[in-house]
Amino acid sequence: MTDEPAELEGDLYEHHHIKVDAGQDLLRIDKFLMDRLPNVTRNKVQAGIKDGFVKVNGESVKPNYKVHPGDEISVMLPEPPRDEELVPEDIPLDIVFEDDHLLIVNKPAGMVVHPAYQNWSGTLVNALAYHFQNLPEMKGNDGRPGLVHRIDKDTSGLLVIAKTEKAMNGLAKQFFDHSIERTYYALVWGVPEEPKGTIDVHVGRSLKDRRITAAFPEGDFGRNAVTHYEVLEDLRYVSLVKCNLETGRTHQIRAHMKYLGHPLFNDATYGGDEVLKGTVFTKYKQFVQNCFKLIPRQALHAKTLGFIHPITKKEVFVDSELPEDFTSVLEKWKNYIDHVE
Repeated sequence: MTDEPAELEGDLYEHHHIKVDAGQDLLRIDKFLMDRLPNVTRNKVQAGIKDGFVKVNGESVKPNYKVHPGDEISVMLPEPPRDEELVPEDIPLDIVFEDDHLLIVNKPAGMVVHPAYQNWSGTLVNALAYHFQNLPEMKGNDGRPGLVHRIDKDTSGLLVIAKTEKAMNGLAKQFFDHSIERTYYALVWGVPEEPKGTIDVHVGRSLKDRRITAAFPEGDFGRNAVTHYEVLEDLRYVSLVKCNLETGRTHQIRAHMKYLGHPLFNDATYGGDEVLKGTVFTKYKQFVQNCFKLIPRQALHAKTLGFIHPITKKEVFVDSELPEDFTSVLEKWKNYIDHVE
């Protein structure tokens, strides 16, 4: 059996190439790969097969395909393989809560949470590896010590980090049970028709562009996702919205608000980096461009985090201030609306 990375195929990189032994019995490919790939679950293998990340003799197969002697199996992913060890880096951390079991950090916008393709250094995990030794790792999450959840690179705000395995397991269960309280503040284009509501719409990898998350209102694809929102400030062309996550899917708020017709302000991935509401006057367009320069990212901040401490069983609740780029653009919009009314 060979197991070596090969070259890029389309927009996928081959991470494993397995030639099935001549004496191999007929076996479902999901079970076969579970025995041969490190740190994977059956669900993860099956999802990879369904997403077209696994090919046998150059062809896509179903999870119940039975491998045959001599079959050549390719396992591909959207990013190239990497063998380098995690490098600790002396990067300052904004720690807002800490005890012997866990800590909560306030991540700045622009910092990637963990090393990945094109972002192998300067991440939160690189900083954690420097400041803390022997942080636990969740099963199947190798190379990401302490992480129980994550937020996007250009989203600012709060993350809880586990310092012990017991704390990690306790926090992971609360995330799984959706009992963690997470509130985000978002500046979005327009003002939702209903000032308060719930978006209960499946989200998942877009069928057209694997880099983004799409909403599937029919529920035929993706996974269930629930976001509760409330408009905090109506600024005519934009609004400040509070979002509470019931589930925590990738890009959930960004995809849900776009589905609602109100993409996040300056969210280039989801179409929010254009003038979507307002007047056609050049002066207004220039004003919006100036706002984009003030907050050169999606206007999203993980503001609060609440949970039951996995060891002490006491309630932990942390609130954070909006970062300067967010408050600056918010004030700019308030001043603009005051002067045009």
